[in-house]
Amino acid sequence: MALSGLLPDVLVTRLDHLASLLRKHSLWPMPFATACCGIELMATASSRYDIARFGSEAMRFSPRQCDVMIVAGRIVMKMVPVMQRIWQQMPEPKWCISMGACASSGGVFDTYATVQGIDRFIPVDVYIPGCPPRPEQLIRAILDLQEKIQKTGTIDGREFAQRDVYEGPTALARELAVEKTIVAPGDYTTATRWRVPLN
Repeated sequence: MALSGLLPDVLVTRLDHLASLLRKHSLWPMPFATACCGIELMATASSRYDIARFGSEAMRFSPRQCDVMIVAGRIVMKMVPVMQRIWQQMPEPKWCISMGACASSGGVFDTYATVQGIDRFIPVDVYIPGCPPRPEQLIRAILDLQEKIQKTGTIDGREFAQRDVYEGPTALARELAVEKTIVAPGDYTTATRWRVPLN
């Protein structure tokens, strides 16, 4: 072959860099799609967007074969134990993508049954905004995740030893100073509702 004269016989690199390079180009997603974002997730595997260009087309529905969990759509409280069990069954190293407004913050579903952000229960690496987000945004998130893997990856997964603290966004009330918080005026201890007698 003509390439034999161009390539060296010995290639020197760091093992951490090599492991990160291999990991970032062989992501196997675990789709956890519950709503309309799942349709956009399926569209990324079509010929128009072709997520296979980035090495992420091998979607598996067995958590023991996956290393990226893509949570697409709204999650209700009854689904949280299932989502956490799937997350715990995935082998390290593993990453998570929160796809859409519902998975990231609850979206328009501000109810007691809908989870207001999956980052309260599992660590999230990349957030995708939108309702529903376009397939291009998911591809951008995959590329961002690949960049994160390349920068922080090690061959023995040392970067995941620090994942024992909460990594998600903090509540706004904790970020405001006491003098900037607003308390509604009035005494609500004696408030009663108007009751209209039924005739």
